Amino acid sequence: MAECRLCPRACGADRDGGETGFCGAGADAVVARAAPHFWEEPCISGTYGSGTVFFSGCSLRCVYCQNRAISSGAIGKTLSAAELRELFLRLAGSGVHNINLVTPTHFSAAIAEALEKPVGVPIVYNCGGYESVETLKMLEGKIDVYLTDMKYSDAEAAARLSGAPDYFDFARAAVREMSRQVGGYVIDDEGIMTRGLIVRHLILPGYSENTRGVLRWFADEFAGRHVKLSLMSQYFPPEDAEKLGAPPRRLSPEEYAEAELLCAELGITDGYFQELDAASDAYVPPFDLTGV
Repeated sequence: MAECRLCPRACGADRDGGETGFCGAGADAVVARAAPHFWEEPCISGTYGSGTVFFSGCSLRCVYCQNRAISSGAIGKTLSAAELRELFLRLAGSGVHNINLVTPTHFSAAIAEALEKPVGVPIVYNCGGYESVETLKMLEGKIDVYLTDMKYSDAEAAARLSGAPDYFDFARAAVREMSRQVGGYVIDDEGIMTRGLIVRHLILPGYSENTRGVLRWFADEFAGRHVKLSLMSQYFPPEDAEKLGAPPRRLSPEEYAEAELLCAELGITDGYFQELDAASDAYVPPFDLTGV
């Protein structure tokens, strides 16, 4: 990574030479937690949990990030690709349904090396949607399930809230590439997705038109094509929301009901809805190097 181009920022940092990229990352992967997680979609968490590996740093700058403690890159243990593979094998051996790579984009080169051979369970690529198609192609054959956000259809909102005005252009191309790689989803006898694509959308309070744009796009692209939509309500404002420019309140029942109704009108019937009480920091795990 003499000139890093892994994410759409294409910042060109010489990460091998000691520079850090826009994401805050250097040459080696940095992991803040690796443990079973039970709060993903049912077909990911199942009975025994999803083996989540939380990476530090991020190529987005979401002002409302629930994982801000690690997205800034301030917490985590540095691992080589060989050590990362050992972590995957150890976690897979604990009985989890899958290995779930959370915010992996900026470490995708190390991940590809660590996954040169299978680890015995499906690999889930759990990302923010701001992805480079070229990087995704590098991962082809190594990822079984793509669990991706589609945060924005509105460029102004993407710029204001995540510092990425080009988000929708890159995310649309990325999700199409993910779909090309994994095809329609496959669910095993235990109800676990072993291959496929789930597109998440977090509804942001006061941004209903943004949500309408995402849902219309999803319906045009994927309705009836064995791709699941996860419509999320779990936004909660950070303590310093006003200073950060983040929405200052939780989602209203009316806003979520409007999105549910639009899903029905658009023929989006395959996926998950979320209760409003999911908007709590109780579902954010401690980033204390557990399992690392």
